[in-house]
Amino acid sequence: MKKSVLVIALALGVTGAFAQDLTSKKGEPILPEAEDWAISLDGAPIFSFVGNAFNGTAANAAPGVNWLNGNQTIIGKKFIDEKNAYRVLVRLGFTNQTYKNMVVDNAAIPPTTATFDAPAMVEDKFKMRNTNIGIGVGKEMRRGKTRLQGYYGADAMIWISMSSNKMEYGNTMSPLNGTGTTTTPTSTTWNTTTGAVLGAAGTASRAVSSKSGMTFGLGVRGFIGAEYFIFPKMAIGAEYGWGIGYQMSGKGKSTQEYQQVIGTTNTVGETETETSGSSKFGFDTDLNQGNIFGFKGSNTGTASLRLTLHF
Repeated sequence: MKKSVLVIALALGVTGAFAQDLTSKKGEPILPEAEDWAISLDGAPIFSFVGNAFNGTAANAAPGVNWLNGNQTIIGKKFIDEKNAYRVLVRLGFTNQTYKNMVVDNAAIPPTTATFDAPAMVEDKFKMRNTNIGIGVGKEMRRGKTRLQGYYGADAMIWISMSSNKMEYGNTMSPLNGTGTTTTPTSTTWNTTTGAVLGAAGTASRAVSSKSGMTFGLGVRGFIGAEYFIFPKMAIGAEYGWGIGYQMSGKGKSTQEYQQVIGTTNTVGETETETSGSSKFGFDTDLNQGNIFGFKGSNTGTASLRLTLHF
């Protein structure tokens, strides 16, 4: 009887020791260790691909490796030890785009006889600049001794954004003195968000430039989440957060040039319009990640599903 009890105890001890040996068959550690780095990616496309692989569809597209939280934010970690890590959130975005469109040259002398030649053309330009800067730091603490790891902590973030547009036209807007009429130069109308051409027509008033006020924001969020290590140093998990944030936008301005008849005289001038600023304050479940602040995406009040790679 004593021998049986001893054998059972020994077997349980060996089994328990094996269960706690969190290494792969090749001896690779499964959980993160001190000095490890990690990067988190959006896990939804991968799970979607795996699910679609079993739905009988023959043409399933490969999963994409998306930014976490859907708004071009990089999230990385540096482990102090196996239970503590620093987090860094970074977005640095600078774009300078130029769009062009050809329109009829209003200054060209029309032919006096019939011709099949194309009309003379000039070029309109639309220049769009955008700046988005976001920086965050945080501390993460972990619990758990198995492949399933819980974690919690806090992040602090700041973000800055601004944008400007500038239009250049091939046809000059000029006065015709003393005639009592105005010219309407052919000009391109642009979609100021995408740069697409909306049309081209004669106009006595057209946009020259616009500039948004600088947006500055501050946010702090606490978070809690869990990860399961499916392979050595590779984990899937979800994270919830609760945050508070404040955002302030300065005044912007836009400029238009126009023609106007005063008496019998045509004049060309510019008018500048100022747009008001704004401010926002919020406290909610991951409110500082949502559209109200726009630093980390549009997943307001939802958990982010993520894949985390350690190396």
